[in-house]
Formats: sequence, C-alpha cells, structure tokens
Amino acid sequence: MTSRQHRDRSPEIRLDDVAKRIIELLQEDGRQSYAAIAKAVGLSEAAVRQRVQRLLDSDVMQIVAVTDPLQVGFRRQAMIGIRAAGNLIDLGEALSSMPEVDYVVTTAGSFDVLAEVVCEDDDHLLELLTQRIRPLPGVTSTETFVYLKLNKQHYNWGTR
Repeated sequence: MTSRQHRDRSPEIRLDDVAKRIIELLQEDGRQSYAAIAKAVGLSEAAVRQRVQRLLDSDVMQIVAVTDPLQVGFRRQAMIGIRAAGNLIDLGEALSSMPEVDYVVTTAGSFDVLAEVVCEDDDHLLELLTQRIRPLPGVTSTETFVYLKLNKQHYNWGTR
C-alpha cells in the first residue's frame, strides 16, 4: 500500500472490544495460536482467524518480527530531521520507497519530515544522506541524530 492509498483510506475503523482484545493479545505475543486467542476472547478458532485477517487486510495491524538492528548486521541507526520547501507528500513517498528508511512522518515544528534509517555502518549512512536524501526535490536541510544506544523498542501500547 502506498502512502497515498493509506491517506485516502477511511480515517478510523471502529473496533469492538473483541477486536481490541485480539490486538492486545497479539501485541503480547504475535506467535499465539488462533486456538489460544479464541479461548481468551470466547470465539471459535475460525472466527478469530477471520477477524485477524480483517485487521491485517484493513492495515489496522501488522504481525512482524521486530529485531535488534545491531544483532542482524545494521550498526548505524539514526533519525533524520528534514526541512523542505514544496510538496511534503511527494517527499514522504520518496523517502518511504528507500529500503533503509523504516519510519517516515510529516510533522509540525522545526522539521517538516522525520525519517528513521537503519544502515550497515557510517559509510552507508553518509551515502544515503549525501547521495539520496539531500538531493530529493524540496529538501533544504537535514539534521541527523545518530543513535548511540537503543534503550527501548516496544510496540505493546494496547488499544483504547
């Protein structure tokens, strides 16, 4: 799904209490079986499988393996603050298409866009910045915040 498609979707999908509980259970352990989830929420295994598939298809959630970048060969992570003039949507899409970029957000404040990057090393980060990000149309300046230590990376904030 492109960011344009994401933007054009309905802004909010209403979740019932069962869907919220399924999400919370998967945030605790994304490897839980449909049978275990079904028992916890009081539905059949088939009903849970269908609900999970609807949540995935509607992009309400993803089930992914979250890694420690250092342990899988990526020695340099950074957040890049980007100031830009012009079309921020196109800039966000260009950044999103880069494999090193794992997070892009358009912001209000001193930066127009924030992009988190995961690189193999400092040379890779330098190449990404100077050869591919700074030359993008509209980019006027960047500020790079190099990560020295990953203190916390959790995705289990639950639902409301």
